Amino acid sequence: MKLFFVFSGQGAQSPGMGRDLYENFEAARRCFDTADKVLGYPLSRIIFDGPAEELTATANCQTAIYTVSCAALAVFRERFPELAPCAAAGLSLGEYAALYCGGSFSFEEGLRLLRQRACFMDECCRKTEGGMATALGGDPAVIEEVCNQIGIDVANYNSPGQIVVSGPKELVRRAVEELRARGMRKIVELTVAGAFHSRLMADAGVKLAGVLEKSTLALPAIPVYQNFTAAPPASEQELKSNLAAQVSGAVRWEACVRAAFAAGAEVMIEFGPGSVLTGLLRRTLPGVKSFNINTAASLDQFIL
Repeated sequence: MKLFFVFSGQGAQSPGMGRDLYENFEAARRCFDTADKVLGYPLSRIIFDGPAEELTATANCQTAIYTVSCAALAVFRERFPELAPCAAAGLSLGEYAALYCGGSFSFEEGLRLLRQRACFMDECCRKTEGGMATALGGDPAVIEEVCNQIGIDVANYNSPGQIVVSGPKELVRRAVEELRARGMRKIVELTVAGAFHSRLMADAGVKLAGVLEKSTLALPAIPVYQNFTAAPPASEQELKSNLAAQVSGAVRWEACVRAAFAAGAEVMIEFGPGSVLTGLLRRTLPGVKSFNINTAASLDQFIL
């Protein structure tokens, strides 16, 4: 059975996530304790106890989800050492956990990179008033046309019928009105800190590129489908450039999933908080078997 490992993105967080992994597994405790040490502050306290506003802050959220996802992966590997993935991917920041899974860098290096990524993105959020909205059930070509006309961007192609748009808040609202005028009714404005995966994040991408250029990243040992291209990188330089471009570019999640299964994946296992990616899989490839690993109970219940 060929397994496709995927890792949660921002928005899946909730106070208390990963606590029972920490309490029950030494492998998970090492992840949380290492994160606290590397970052120099008690991230684990924020993860376990909140408050939600502090956990949701970009500066904490990205490293928090990465830590929980890697802790879930660690206990899964310990429990099922014979089960290795044929490929991996992660939604936005989840791509870093996927690359860690593939051996591109250490857990500690992933933390450092994400801390800087989050800092750069937070700077952009503070300088601009960005917004995002999810369009459900609309024609992608129409959504793209409206975005181009108004001057905003498609942030996520999540699944058939679920596209997220991003840009200056006033322009996002204009786009929502235009899409409704064209017959789309299921459009939800999101409560977010900024316009992620849009041109408003361009400065963050440039700064991250500079950091990545000085970092040592290896090509992963398994195919890792990167958000920006929906394909595995062919070189270390492409790996780095895709990570930088992803900050202001569209997340092509549906294409990543389809490509992995077209290449032979048979079962998807989602690591990290929530079950967003499992839900997107059901809309993209109905009938494909999937699992979530994020609690002790989910480990006990796992049977291929």
